[in-house]
Amino acid sequence: LHMGKTMKEDLTVVAKYINKLYPPEFNVFSIYAELYHNYFTSQAKKNAESHLEDKDIYLLLSWVHNFYPKDMRKDHALAMELDKVQLGSLLPSSLSKELENKYLDSEEVTVKNSLSRCLDKEIQRWKEDKEPEKLNGHFQSELLGIFVIQSIYSSQKRAEDISKAVGEELSRRLLKELPAFLRSYRDAFEDFKEKSKKHRHYKPILIANINNCWNFR
Repeated sequence: LHMGKTMKEDLTVVAKYINKLYPPEFNVFSIYAELYHNYFTSQAKKNAESHLEDKDIYLLLSWVHNFYPKDMRKDHALAMELDKVQLGSLLPSSLSKELENKYLDSEEVTVKNSLSRCLDKEIQRWKEDKEPEKLNGHFQSELLGIFVIQSIYSSQKRAEDISKAVGEELSRRLLKELPAFLRSYRDAFEDFKEKSKKHRHYKPILIANINNCWNFR
């Protein structure tokens, strides 16, 4: 953040005041921009090649795909001059792709584990001597129906905020995870139906799970 702010502010000063003090053939703005860019890319590459936590990978990818090319280089005071320089990306495409794959692998596992824990909690609730909650007057599982959908949606949204391509790839992966989760849910529900017919809230629990189907569709 400090590096990005410094680069943006300094290049704005160069564009507004320093550039016009030199003859055009000196390419003063280009020289400043390339030096800042080269330093920024060296630091980004250094970070990318070190051990990064998942949140750091996400932040670095956000800089590569969004903050740097859009927020900084498309700034109204700099865009016209920077378009002439053709600075390129903060990271080599191979390294950027490697980070994207790490992020996607991690996010896929995170969502998968989250859905699994959610189902385990739901199964545990079926065993309790407790009537399901009502939403809009109907029995429904807020934990299962709403949490699962929100987990998938928010994960997709975060990925799309990095780039459209990353968002599409994660969506493709999660479209495999959702059916797997639904099969596990169906099997657990069938097991409950067979073995828990004497449960005091058997019928409301059945209704709640049937009502969940609409949300999942």
